[in-house]
Amino acid sequence: MTYCVGLLLNAGMVLLSDTRTNAGLDNIATYRKMFHFEDPGERVISITTAGSLSVTQTTLARLREAIDDPDASETTSIMKAPTMLKVASIIGDMLSKVRQEIDEKMATMNQGASASMLVAAQRRGGAMRLFLIYPEGNFIEATEDTPFLQIGEHKYGKPILDRVVKPATSLADAEKAVLLSMDSTLRSNLSVGMPLDLCVIERDACRVSRKRRIEAGDESFRAMSEAWSKALRDGFTQITL
Repeated sequence: MTYCVGLLLNAGMVLLSDTRTNAGLDNIATYRKMFHFEDPGERVISITTAGSLSVTQTTLARLREAIDDPDASETTSIMKAPTMLKVASIIGDMLSKVRQEIDEKMATMNQGASASMLVAAQRRGGAMRLFLIYPEGNFIEATEDTPFLQIGEHKYGKPILDRVVKPATSLADAEKAVLLSMDSTLRSNLSVGMPLDLCVIERDACRVSRKRRIEAGDESFRAMSEAWSKALRDGFTQITL
């Protein structure tokens, strides 16, 4: 499994994903789950994935093929689509089509495949958009009332986001929030694991402003995790009934 989280803030967007992929208890591997498509200054589209690796890899490969196609158009290429809503529709349609194809191939084994995606995007002159695309291809969008979206093993990392993240949250605090959200998930679920991929997209930059790969043993991440654990323990001991 995996855990991915995306934040839509006044100052920009923040995405974080893990890289663990399980195919049974004795087959654990590392695969990148965050991907970027950019025309710097014109548009940026960042995608994180959760679920069946065969579905997500095939979907991304076909999206790239559509971009490189000499006959690419506004209806087929996410880099030519006139709006970010259309980008989400193209990705959703492709994800749904790939999932159905793989499901048909696996039907004789009474198995299925599923995947979901977070899509953070902005084009020059347009608003920042953050979508959660479901396996069926339909999607929802982050709003001012709900400025974050999650996919994968999301339940352990949700409480801190509910309490901390608001549209006015700074990008620095947003990074801290998603990393602590991931830290909580790492501690409670073995199907989520290091390394982590973090990206920041500043408002109206239309490019990925910052990327960071956090490896196992990263000193700053370890220090943050220990400080958070201590803060929780201290807070717990101070509460009286």
